[in-house]
Amino acid sequence: MKIGVLKETRANENRVSVTPKIAQDLKNKGFEVLVEKDAGLASSFDNDSYEKAGAKVVDKADIFHNADIIVKINPLTDQEIEKLKKGQTVISLVYHRLNPDLVKKIAQKGANLFSMDAIPRISRAQNMDVLSSQSNLAGYKAVILGADNMRKIFPLMMTAAGTITPAKVLIYGVGVAGLQAIATAKRLGAVVEATDVRPETKEQAESLGAKFISVENENEDVSEGGYAKEQSEEFLQKQKEAVNKSLYNADLVVTTALVQGAKAPVLITEDQIKNMKRGAVIVDMAVEKGGNVALSEPDKTVEKYGVKIIGKTNLPSTLAINASELYAKNLYNFINYITENGQFKWDMNDEIIKNTLLAKDGKILADLN
Repeated sequence: MKIGVLKETRANENRVSVTPKIAQDLKNKGFEVLVEKDAGLASSFDNDSYEKAGAKVVDKADIFHNADIIVKINPLTDQEIEKLKKGQTVISLVYHRLNPDLVKKIAQKGANLFSMDAIPRISRAQNMDVLSSQSNLAGYKAVILGADNMRKIFPLMMTAAGTITPAKVLIYGVGVAGLQAIATAKRLGAVVEATDVRPETKEQAESLGAKFISVENENEDVSEGGYAKEQSEEFLQKQKEAVNKSLYNADLVVTTALVQGAKAPVLITEDQIKNMKRGAVIVDMAVEKGGNVALSEPDKTVEKYGVKIIGKTNLPSTLAINASELYAKNLYNFINYITENGQFKWDMNDEIIKNTLLAKDGKILADLN
């Protein structure tokens, strides 16, 4: 089978779905790899590096004409969908509950669609889990971005002129991104606190040196598929009250809370921001999905009430080399899993295939609601 690697067209996207190393690994597995010209340049992988790895560097039209599998990081654009042929298979991030029309358009072309963001969070799928690998990098970068915008340092420092007390960092959400944010802030010397609706995350947060802010929750059904579930207004109010003291004393706040297939919950209101310390910084990692912070705006830094609110989308793209390497390895493991002897398995009894295969032969298989 021929795998076609498209150049990303999203604004400010620097990643590529297949690196030269993975192109070589795919070739060794018997696949032919076609890479769109300059697809890896923004990730520091030039055309020569792909050709040396055994891939063919071609025009975009050649990929749509010849490839059996078309891979990308971001969802296909309408213009790209128009070029699809019946029977071709697309593998990318899709976020199908937020983009139901995209799935319908690809199905109408008679193409097959696998979604990398729909991989279930089970042990045998860990090496394919794109959301975890990219969130790991994003959690690290969020703290670095926050540190760069703060007007003070993270660690305790003893000087002849006096002692500088350590910065206080508060992390909302103890998933993959939150855990990496905790670890990074601790390594930089900050005093770290964290909160999450899932009580099982307490031990993980504390193992990295954070103080966990517990919130009593009568609803035991707090997570689904490794993600936090949407919570009641009553619980969110309780959470606000429990963390307010820490929020108002924090120098840096990082919010990471996402709900699968839904808008991100608002965890910090404008009234809370009014009560925060002047000079504090908030990094809203959920801004692309609606935002955890009331005043955050995508790809903008807003300063209100003396607080700087950073709404940076696509943080993994700012670490394009590592992010591309991890995505490509996840993709390689996924392609190896869903194929055998150069053919797709199409095993709908398999949990990974069942979750990720959104459309096949013109039929939509996923629940788009």
